[in-house]
Amino acid sequence: MTDHVEVPTRMLVHALVREDGTVDADELYTVAATLGMSDQQVRLCIKRLVAEGAFTHQGRGRKALLHATADTTDAFGPTAEFLRHAFRQDAGLEPWDGVWHLAAFAVPESARKARDALRDTLVHLGGASLQNGLYVSANAWEPYVEEAAGRLGVLDTLSLLSTTDLRKGDTRDPVELARRLWPQREIADRYHRLGRIAESRLERLTGPVELSSAELVTTAVELAAELTRAMEPDPLLPPQFLPRPWPGAQARELVARCWAALYERDHGEAMPTIFPRYADIAREAAATHRGG
Repeated sequence: MTDHVEVPTRMLVHALVREDGTVDADELYTVAATLGMSDQQVRLCIKRLVAEGAFTHQGRGRKALLHATADTTDAFGPTAEFLRHAFRQDAGLEPWDGVWHLAAFAVPESARKARDALRDTLVHLGGASLQNGLYVSANAWEPYVEEAAGRLGVLDTLSLLSTTDLRKGDTRDPVELARRLWPQREIADRYHRLGRIAESRLERLTGPVELSSAELVTTAVELAAELTRAMEPDPLLPPQFLPRPWPGAQARELVARCWAALYERDHGEAMPTIFPRYADIAREAAATHRGG
C-alpha cells in the first residue's frame, strides 16, 4: 500500500527526543504500537542504543525515561542546515554561481576503512564520481569534506579545487552534466512518494476528525521518515539544473503545510524537538522569500 510508511525503530526513538534530551518510554511504546511495532521490537532497540552509548536508561518498562547522550539528537533526519538550504533553493534564494567544487583523494589500501568512509561521506554530501578518487559537487562543500577527512585521519591525502570549466567527455553544458552525473529520476521518484504521503497526511490533519496526541506524533514521525528517505540521497542540485516543476520543491511545500497543521492541532505542545525545528526552517524560508 503506497500510503504505508515504514519507520525503523531506531528512527522512531531518535524522532521522539524532546527539548530536554529525554524520550518518554510510555509515549515511545504507544507511538510504536500505532506504527505496527511490537513491544519486544522496541525493547531490543532500546537495549542496542544503550549498548552503543547513544542513550542512557532510567527506570523500567513504560515508566522508563531515556536520556540522549551528546550529539544523538542530531543523528535523525536531514540536518537543519541542509534542510534550510533546500527550502531556500525552492524559494529561488540560492542561485548557482557557476562554480563546480571537486574533491580528490588517494587513500592507501592499508587505510581502506577510512577510504570507504570518506567516499561514502562525499556521496552523502551530494558528490558524484567523475573517476576513481575524484568527486564533484555543485555546492560549496569544502568545510564538510575537510572535517570528515580530518576526523578519519586522511586529511593529508585530500585535494580540493574548484572550476567554472568542467567537462566529462565532450559534455560541458551544466544541465547535461547534472543529468549524466546524478540519478535525477530516482531522486524524483522518492519525492513523488513523499508528496503522496504528505498529501494524504495533510487531508487527515486538516479534516474534521479529532486526532489524539499519539496520532499527531505518529503522523509527524511518518513525515520525517519519508522526508529523510527522500533527502538523504538528494545532492540538492541548483534549481536551474532540474526539470520544472521539480517534485522535491512540491513535496517539501506539502510537508511544510503538514508541519503547520500539526502545530495548529496541538500548538506545539506534543511535538518532539525535531518537528518544531523543521517547521521554523520552513517558515523562515517562506518569510525571507516574501520579504525579497
